[in-house]
Amino acid sequence: MHSPEEQTIAAPSRSWTRRERLRTKGQFWTPDWVADFMVTYALKDKPSLLLDPAVGEGAFFRAAKRYAGETGLALSLCGRDVDPAVLDQAKTTGLTDADLANVELRDFVLDPPSREYPAIVANPPYIRHHRLSPDAKQALRTFARTTTGLRIDGRAGFHVYFLIRALSLLAPGGRLAFIVSADICEGVFADALWQWICSRFRLEGVITFSSEAAPFPDVDTNALVFLIRNAPPPQRFDWVKCRARQSAPLVNWLTHGTQDLSPSLEVFPRLLTEGLSTGLSRSPSEGQEETYTLADFASVMRGIVTGDNDFFFMTAEQAAARGIPQTFLTRAIGRTRDVEGDLLTSEDLERLERLGRPTWLLDIRVESLQDVPVRLREYIEEGERRGLPQKVLIKARRLWYRMERRDVPPILFAYLGRRKARFIRNLAGVVPLTCLHCIYPKNTSRDFVDRLCTVLKHPETIRNLYKVGKSYGRDAIKVEPRALERLPLPDAVVKKVGLDDFASPKQGAFEFE
Repeated sequence: MHSPEEQTIAAPSRSWTRRERLRTKGQFWTPDWVADFMVTYALKDKPSLLLDPAVGEGAFFRAAKRYAGETGLALSLCGRDVDPAVLDQAKTTGLTDADLANVELRDFVLDPPSREYPAIVANPPYIRHHRLSPDAKQALRTFARTTTGLRIDGRAGFHVYFLIRALSLLAPGGRLAFIVSADICEGVFADALWQWICSRFRLEGVITFSSEAAPFPDVDTNALVFLIRNAPPPQRFDWVKCRARQSAPLVNWLTHGTQDLSPSLEVFPRLLTEGLSTGLSRSPSEGQEETYTLADFASVMRGIVTGDNDFFFMTAEQAAARGIPQTFLTRAIGRTRDVEGDLLTSEDLERLERLGRPTWLLDIRVESLQDVPVRLREYIEEGERRGLPQKVLIKARRLWYRMERRDVPPILFAYLGRRKARFIRNLAGVVPLTCLHCIYPKNTSRDFVDRLCTVLKHPETIRNLYKVGKSYGRDAIKVEPRALERLPLPDAVVKKVGLDDFASPKQGAFEFE
């Protein structure tokens, strides 16, 4: 359960093989200390039946056996999985044939059980949407629309549908403990999904984890645990930050509440309305909301998608060898790490050229290839022989070799990765590829852009990125263009640099002379 694209394993060949297997099956095993407190919540009302709809190596079954042994609960285990090999593996972890007797090899979402369950605990397969077949994706979206009345965005992963199915099979009064990636409440579909869930079920708790307590420490994911009952919705829920990989403090909190709370836990009672507005993966909002957002002062666009960097993005030496005149090239930046600080200058481009890094993007603006030099025409024909016009991101273009256009953005934004997200003043006059976003201030004067940069680089503004971004492991975030436009800008900083002089105090609308 996580974003497998970010997995890091030492040996390159084994790394690729393992990543491909995990991406396909979405299998990431729940640690015992997490399974123990999730099972404790699911079995709090002492039901006689527990469902694990993605049994895997059996962490929840083992935790349930421990719980039943300690409490004397007579408990039956049932489950689902689609991988017989992993169920065989579960038998090597302490489970017996009897424990797995009621596990069926069937798809939980599209071929569901016919009954409801009083207790469900799950770590769903984490399969990204682009790894679902078109038929599977259509069937999942039809199921979601029938169940919820919502049109789930096509970028939702399999785990989103898994949660909807689990809730649909939760008996009245039943409890669900569900561990999943934070993108389930940060994606474009999240607002509508959680409004639907929280209008029909009782969200009792959201467990978040600090980096030192991450359940999956070797992978880049921000895991959350949701505790949900099939009961009338509440006005409040508990939002918990766990700072140690220990089950005892969480079990004690579930059993006794906030009395004698462990120092490794922070519990914040939150209004449901505030939690949904702020985002369930994000810390509670503090105080009054900021007056301004980035959209009051600038617009944001993603960088250029080439479809094939090896062909379209090149060094000056490569361009000369291919006979491509500079009139058919534009200066570009292709990697975040090619920008060493928060300022990009022409000297940086010269440094990159000396290092053999590409800084020139093929930019053909003419309609007919008859209007380009012979050597460039031959290079385009070479691309055709390589099959470039049929590549997914290229074939939608009217002329496959014509790059999408971007004006030079005065400010760039490094939006993804483990390194601190940062705003970069673009004095080199480059356009970015998709590693960076383009920020276009609504006033292009040097004074205004400098003021805006000062606000954007302020530590309070950087902290606010977590209010609008998607969170990953080790405090990494990803901020999409529309989300970045919603970035709150600290009032005090806006006023200190005089940026508020350019906006209406009432509406934040621009008033330029």
